[in-house]
Amino acid sequence: MVILRAYRPDDLDALYRICLETGDAGRDATPLHNDPLLLGHIYSAPYGALEPNNVFVAEDEDGVAGYVVGTHDSVRFSQKLEAEWWPQLRQHYANARGMTDMDRGRIATIMQPHGSPAELVEPYPAHIHMNLLPRLRGQRIGTKLLDMWIDQARSAGVRGIHLGASATNEGGIAFWSRSGFNRLPVGGGAVWFGITL
Repeated sequence: MVILRAYRPDDLDALYRICLETGDAGRDATPLHNDPLLLGHIYSAPYGALEPNNVFVAEDEDGVAGYVVGTHDSVRFSQKLEAEWWPQLRQHYANARGMTDMDRGRIATIMQPHGSPAELVEPYPAHIHMNLLPRLRGQRIGTKLLDMWIDQARSAGVRGIHLGASATNEGGIAFWSRSGFNRLPVGGGAVWFGITL
């Protein structure tokens, strides 16, 4: 039995864990990182901390195993990150030692974040990240979480959502393509998608 529900503050550890365990294009990224929190610092935890009303989780008998996080306003969220999230992390990682190459790449992102491409933010001002542990995949849990997020965004007047997927994440790319998102001709290392609400 899987329950889909709104985020609670005690779900924060699960956001970090799921982000790490799906952080290698949907596969477990634990072996790639000496710091297990770095991925979550960027892709999941700040949403729970700064915009918890825009986070939904999927929970089964073994605990929270999936989430969708996001913001209705990517520009405003970037400003919040600069004011309330990145400064403490930058101080913490300023002299980090014993890091893997992947860790160092994530630390570079914390030091100099790269926001969504400008050409996406105007037509698709909201953005999301979604991850499910393998035990929840193939049960339409992702579709139901996505529908929850889209319904609340539409009710709030959001007109479009974008997201980026790793070019090597074939499962993720297939999911977004069949979920009504259009692949967008934007350069860079990610495959970008958008949907108009």
